[in-house]
Amino acid sequence: MLLVSEPVLGPDEQTALASVIESGWVTMGDRVREFEQAFAHLHEAEDSIAVGSCTAALHLILHALGIGPGDEVLVPSLTFVATANSVLYVGARPVFVDIDSAEIPLMSLDDAEAKCTSRTKAIILVHFAGYLAHRDTWQSFARRKGLLLIEDAAHAPGLPAVGTFGEAAAFSFYGNKNMTTAEGGAIIARSRALRETIRRARSHGMTSSTRQRLTSRRPDYDVTILGFNYRMDDLRAAVGLAQLKKLPEWNDTRRRLSLCYRQLMAEHCPAVMIPFANPWPSAHHLMPVVLPTATDRQPVIDRLRKRGIQTTIHYPAVHHLTFYRELYPDTFLPRTEEFAQRELTLPLHPRMNPADVEQVVNSLAAALGTEFPLGAIA
Repeated sequence: MLLVSEPVLGPDEQTALASVIESGWVTMGDRVREFEQAFAHLHEAEDSIAVGSCTAALHLILHALGIGPGDEVLVPSLTFVATANSVLYVGARPVFVDIDSAEIPLMSLDDAEAKCTSRTKAIILVHFAGYLAHRDTWQSFARRKGLLLIEDAAHAPGLPAVGTFGEAAAFSFYGNKNMTTAEGGAIIARSRALRETIRRARSHGMTSSTRQRLTSRRPDYDVTILGFNYRMDDLRAAVGLAQLKKLPEWNDTRRRLSLCYRQLMAEHCPAVMIPFANPWPSAHHLMPVVLPTATDRQPVIDRLRKRGIQTTIHYPAVHHLTFYRELYPDTFLPRTEEFAQRELTLPLHPRMNPADVEQVVNSLAAALGTEFPLGAIA
């Protein structure tokens, strides 16, 4: 089966894990700090904070910024449910915003403006599929409305300018992301004070870590704020360090495969639309396509699977998921809903090559009734 995503793990990661095990220190220690510094350096940031997941990162950012009961946060419905969940975690209300269009499935500025109220305190921008939202536009909007700007950058690690939009950005290292630590995430925050609050909150609000207490030989600590157990361990940080070295090359491979997809699809599946005009700043996390309006998507999925090709959907609209539909039954986002009905995510990861892309396009053309001979493409 040609998978939608597949992590690249090998001897480097095995050696990194063995080294941690041999050291005898597997919790949050020196390798976590080394990973934080390396991740920050890649993004030209002062520092970063490693955490247990991107969900934890979003929760910590909102918590540290003081978002809470009575506040509203603008979020897209075209995202993974964790984006909205993190708002509920702090007692605030997620307000779902429509996408701009099927061609640009990012949060609509016009709809965001229409959804603003006196209770709106922040925006969570999602760089869907790895494609960057327009920074200047959203920064201007946030300043004009007096809103905090947060990036959900789960799909965009290693991309220049990511993490520079507003107060903070959250990243994911889940197994299907551009780089992985199995589970894990990171935060880049502009303010040193905000970073320190987040750093303390990720570990129960404690004033010192176990490693720091060992080094200083002082066993005492204090708890100064409400905190959580959102730490990253040295095992995952070690894997992250190995992966981070390869991330630029992997992102470039994704870029080249995406370009190959666009060229072949334009010639052999012209009725299928690929979002985001090329070029567009992107980490190319996903390969989303939009099927023709009259297409029944499930038979296409089934036909591709029979040919050994996995596909998936990014995403079911969050406001249509049972929990959120019952919580906010009157939400209507026509462009998001149409996109969610027609979107199909094709395989894209660094283990692939152009021949794999040709196989996928050939199979999709066959599934849509426009097959061309395999190997007919130069």
